[in-house]
Amino acid sequence: MTSETITIEVDSEAAKAYKAAPAESQKKIQALLSLWLQDLAATEPSTLKQIMTDVSRNAKGRGLTSETLAALLKEA
Repeated sequence: MTSETITIEVDSEAAKAYKAAPAESQKKIQALLSLWLQDLAATEPSTLKQIMTDVSRNAKGRGLTSETLAALLKEA
C-alpha cells in the first residue's frame, strides 16, 4: 500500500500530545487514523441530522454546556 501525506486540523492539546509522542506511537496513531478514514469512506454516509446529533452528544460528554457554547459564539 502506498502512503500519502495529508494535513488535518486538531485542537492544540491533541497536536501537543502527538508531537510529544515517541515515533513508534506516532506511527500507531497514523495507522489507526488511516484505518478509521478507510472505514469511514467505505460506510454509507450519515445524514446531516445524525452527524449533528453525534457532535452534540460528544460535546456534551466533554462538558460543553449551553452557556459555554453561547460564550464561544459571542467571542467569534
